[in-house]
Amino acid sequence: MNLIDGKATAAAIKAEIKAEVEDIVSKGGKRPHLAAVLVGHDGGSETYVKNKVLACEACGFRSTLLRYEDDITEEALLDVVRQLNEDDDIDGFIVQLPLPHHISEQKVTEAIDYRKDVDGFHPVNVGRMAIGLPCFISATPLGILTLLQRYNIPTSGKKVAVLGRSNIVGKPMAQLMMQKQYGDSTVTVLHSHSANLKEECAQADIVIAAIGRPAFVTADMVKEGAVVIDVGTTRVPDATRKNGFRLQGDVDFDAVAPKCSYITPVPGGVGPMTICMLMLNTLAAGKKQIYS
Repeated sequence: MNLIDGKATAAAIKAEIKAEVEDIVSKGGKRPHLAAVLVGHDGGSETYVKNKVLACEACGFRSTLLRYEDDITEEALLDVVRQLNEDDDIDGFIVQLPLPHHISEQKVTEAIDYRKDVDGFHPVNVGRMAIGLPCFISATPLGILTLLQRYNIPTSGKKVAVLGRSNIVGKPMAQLMMQKQYGDSTVTVLHSHSANLKEECAQADIVIAAIGRPAFVTADMVKEGAVVIDVGTTRVPDATRKNGFRLQGDVDFDAVAPKCSYITPVPGGVGPMTICMLMLNTLAAGKKQIYS
């Protein structure tokens, strides 16, 4: 069993990005600038945004954090988005989700200029990704692809089971693994209403678990020598920890790992790659690499 170290891979990629940024700046180019919009005081969102700011520093980017209380109106937030769209100094920006219930996340996402949509959530980027055109690919699927590539894990012609059908992970992951220039795989998408889910999963060469259920993937669902990518991060009570909880993936790691050729841990697997890929998208935005 080989452990896929997302933390070390992300650190290496961020060092590569920083070196490229310093080269750009030394030649008179512009330092990439990422802005993040944070509404309210959700603990998870606070942590994510803090980590994104730290990643910007590690990559040599400029970063701007715009904070608003959770009583901001939808129209006021849309006006913030419009201002960021029009600000030539901002190369890319994100609006951290979730948003308060009185604000339409879809309306806000669609208001973002797709050329600055480094999260890859805008329908233009999602549509271009689906048909294989250059675009910003959402960070978690891109991070998984990058891990598979960096560990030289063959995907062409392999049978892949994607557990979960979310717009952020499951659907784009299935699309990318199917496409010739990325995974070139045979893909099965499994979800809570799938018949014979365990049997289908047990036939897969590569299992990508993004179903949001702690320890859902058990040893009998994985064949010998499979590659297992665990996207899940659920807080579960743990009295032995100082904070009273631990992060649990969608895979029963201790039971599944001995059967695997490669597996990602939680934490330290897919998670660090997600923010790293946001940085990679921001670099592409700064270089006008995709949309000139």
